[in-house]
This record gives sequence, structure tokens and C-alpha cells, in this order.
Amino acid sequence: MNAAGRLGLFAAGAALAFAAAFGVAAAFVPDSVAAGSSEEDEMDDHGAVSASETTTETATAGVSLSGGGYVLSPIVAPVSTAEAGELSFQILTDAGEPLTEFTVAHEKDLHLIVVRSDGSGFRHVHPTLDERTGTWSLPWQWHAAGTYRVYADFTPADRDAEPLTLSRTVEVAGDFQPTVAVPTRTAQVDGYTVSIAGELTAGSMSDLTISVSRDGEPVTTLEPYLGAFGHLVALREGDLAYLHVHAEGDEPQPGDTSGPEIAFMAEAPTPGRYLLYLDFQVDGQVRTAAFVLDTADGAASAAEPTHAEQAPTDPTPAEHAPADEQPADESHDEEPHGH
Repeated sequence: MNAAGRLGLFAAGAALAFAAAFGVAAAFVPDSVAAGSSEEDEMDDHGAVSASETTTETATAGVSLSGGGYVLSPIVAPVSTAEAGELSFQILTDAGEPLTEFTVAHEKDLHLIVVRSDGSGFRHVHPTLDERTGTWSLPWQWHAAGTYRVYADFTPADRDAEPLTLSRTVEVAGDFQPTVAVPTRTAQVDGYTVSIAGELTAGSMSDLTISVSRDGEPVTTLEPYLGAFGHLVALREGDLAYLHVHAEGDEPQPGDTSGPEIAFMAEAPTPGRYLLYLDFQVDGQVRTAAFVLDTADGAASAAEPTHAEQAPTDPTPAEHAPADEQPADESHDEEPHGH
């Protein structure tokens, strides 16, 4: 499918409720506090707080370890950067029973997002479920020390396709080198130039268009990934709220291609700084481009920084690795799968 035909499918994207901190570990809400906010996690059918309910109090998806009758168990993982091991957890009912039946959302039963408190070290991975014990696991090694937020995004089979996003924090020992997020609209990823156009305006819908090029030429061979031609995660400074969505339109079929543009509609619930990650796939390989935007009416300027002003990159790229196909330090999934 050519780019013009596919772009017609990206008409009205889904509203985004954003969130999470760019600060150091102290910016995170402790799990004991987050657990009390589960009542604020009610979301519409797309996983986002509805426009009429998007306020500072309600735009908090992903800040709680419990919600909807389910609890994210403590995360078992290596305690430092010096060791490799396994990351594992369970989704439990309020009665303490492990959940083993899920509704597939974009081709997967569960999606795991991991990001450090300053926005670095982003990974989107898909662990494997042991149906006997209800334990999700995958090989794991931390590449940098710090405080990480681990999000489990899933839909229980008994919830009529209503998604839940539960999270916990994990402390990782080692040499901690924080990074600082600064506004940037362009990312260089493995020879691809990815740019984002449009302004975020707090409290109203905004059009965002992401373009992909290579060597000055538009890329028109974007492949389906997670049920669309682009997958977006948005994190807001300060409250740990979380959401990721796809551009809207009919689900691409195998063999379809698109590009160079992917269109989204986004709603920033409050003024502030936002970090956005775009996953895109070309030639079977998933790459992640990161952007930092301030709302048009935010306190900080959204002007494009010079190259010298841009935040230092994380020691490793964003990662997309199925547990049963690649070691934990591989960067991307080998075949498309969805959320």
C-alpha cells in the first residue's frame, strides 16, 4: 500500500493521557503511596482518561500497583548492573490468586514497559507466561543504575476488553549517571532521521505528525508493528501517569507498507514537559525514536535545542525483545507483534 493510501487511515488518532517523571529517583511516587490511587485509574475503551475527565487528579493511569480487582506483585529482578538474571512478576487478584487468562490486545497478552526515572533506558518487551503459576518472566540485565518504573499493561479475560496498567518501582545498584531531558523534535536512530511536528496544548487536542527519512529521502517502507505503522508512548514529568497508543486506522495487513508520515492526535492534560517514544519498524527491525516536547502554554520553552544542548543518550537503546527469542540485552523484536 502506498503512503498516500495508508495516511488516509490515520485520520483521528486516540487521545493520550500522558505522564511520568524525568527527574531522578526522588521524583517517583513510592509503591505504598501509588497503591492508594487505583480509583483514579478508570479509563475509557482506548485506555485513556476521557476528555471530560482529564484533570490533574484523574490523568494518572499507571501510577498504581493495583486496580480493577488486580494487583501487580513485587518485581523480582537483578539488584545491580553487575549481574544478569531474570525479571519476573505475577498479576494477582485481590484474593491473591494468580491471573492466567488474558485478552489479546494487539497480538499480545501483556506488554511490559520499563523506563528509568529520568526517562532513559526505555524498553518495551513481551515476557512469557507460565500458565501453571501465572508468572511472567524474561531474561534481564540492567544497563544503568537508578530507579526504574515497571509497567504491566494487560487486559484480564473477564473484563470485557477493558485494559489495565499497573506499575511498581525497582531500585538498581551501580554507578548512577543521571540524564536531563531537554526539548528536542528530531532523533537520529541507526541512520534514520525521525522528526515530530505539531504543538502540545494543555487541555485540548493537538495534531502531531511524525516523519521518518534516511539519507535525506522519505522512508515509505514502514511496516506494521503492534497493529499499526507506529506505536507511541508518552510520559509526563512529575506524576508517573502513563499511556501508549497507536495511530488510528484500519489494522495493517501483512505486506502493507506506509510512510514517511505517521499522524496522531494527543491531549496533554496539564502544562509541562513530555517525553514521547515512537516505535517503528523497517526491514523487520524495530527502532525507537525519542522526543521531548513542552506544552505550548507550559512554563518551559519548547524551542529546538542545539545539538550540544540535547540530553545525553542512555548507554543502551530502547529495547524490544521477546523473552523466548533473544537475550535480554538485544535491542528489538525480530518480528512484529502488538499492543
